[in-house]
Amino acid sequence: MSEVKDAEVKAPKKRVRKAKPKAESKVVKQDAALETSEQQAPAPVSEKSKAAEPASTEKADAAAKEQQEKKPEPVVKTCSPSLTTFLTKINASIAFTSYQSGRLYLLGSGPNKKLSFHERIYQRAMGIVGNAKRLYMGGLYQIWRFENILAPTEKANKIFDKCYVPRNAQYTGAIDIHELGIKKDGTILFINTKYNCLCEPSVNHSFKVVWKPKFISKIVGEDRCHLNGLAMVDGEAKYVTAICKSDTIDGWRERRHDGGVIIDVTTDEIVCEGLSMPHSPRWANGKLWVLNSGTGYLGYVDFETKSFVPHTFCPGFLRGLSIKDNYAVVGLSKPRYERFEGLQLQQNLEEKDSEAWCGIQIIDLKDSKVVEWARLDGPVTELFDATFIEGVKCPMALGQNSPENLNLISFESKV
Repeated sequence: MSEVKDAEVKAPKKRVRKAKPKAESKVVKQDAALETSEQQAPAPVSEKSKAAEPASTEKADAAAKEQQEKKPEPVVKTCSPSLTTFLTKINASIAFTSYQSGRLYLLGSGPNKKLSFHERIYQRAMGIVGNAKRLYMGGLYQIWRFENILAPTEKANKIFDKCYVPRNAQYTGAIDIHELGIKKDGTILFINTKYNCLCEPSVNHSFKVVWKPKFISKIVGEDRCHLNGLAMVDGEAKYVTAICKSDTIDGWRERRHDGGVIIDVTTDEIVCEGLSMPHSPRWANGKLWVLNSGTGYLGYVDFETKSFVPHTFCPGFLRGLSIKDNYAVVGLSKPRYERFEGLQLQQNLEEKDSEAWCGIQIIDLKDSKVVEWARLDGPVTELFDATFIEGVKCPMALGQNSPENLNLISFESKV
């Protein structure tokens, strides 16, 4: 495992840069240390409290100092031996997110056929979509827009063929943004889970509602049905997933086992029901694919029977799906509280004598085989979204609070 060293990024014609992006990723074969954010300093203690409890204050200060100096538990990253060869073959890289750890991960083919496992910190990183030119990602209370600043012939640090820089943050407030979509006219759509609706950004307000399920009686900040996934077809919103049809606050939590539905937003028809916590619907190869997360299965919809057809089992709670040609990348998460209580997934894991794990699996849809994988072990246990980035070999990005954002200057000029 070798550290990526910084190198100057040459400026293309009619573009000037006064700083270089630092690469904080590791080029790895087996594992790498996890980038960590700065820990907050302990809260100040008033003079009154110091006088009243000097001994306990000293102990508290010592404990806080020890906690600050304590090194975080490392995340061990492993991957299948041929993952980089596979990514090169399909001419793509992979982006995936972890809201739990606040990470954006970018996987690419690095030098000497090693995997570039690049990561950046973004609060509550959620849905991610985009292409070689531009990425969009949901965050804690904003939608991030990233632009690649490298010309086709440039490389950052002699390694990365794309450098995604945050150029815009659309502030929405804490509305629990989930999946995103890009319309054919370039407009962003996003699932507003807290308000149970599909939205567009608004110039003046937190969001603009464009659709809600018929069973939701009003737009109110109560997560009633846990609307979460979005499938685009021909550049328009077509299908969404919800945990259930509840119209009361938090009602979905009692319907996790079999209350899940997929809704056609153009007709309001429920096209699939009886699902267990469905996520990430995707239209590909003439089928509507979806993750039946509460069972651990990737599958597709039988429109005649309005039922789910299981295709491939993955050992984890599934969120995040992207399909390129006949390959699907799926995100897996571990249980939040040791077991998947109340879900068929727990029984399925026990029957297969398997433990849940966190990472991504790449599945050949022709024969239901897992052909490649990448795994995270340690404090990161939950992922949200995953997507192929077509035509990109080895991407990097700047972080939410990266110091490079102050000094990495580029501009266009007609002068």
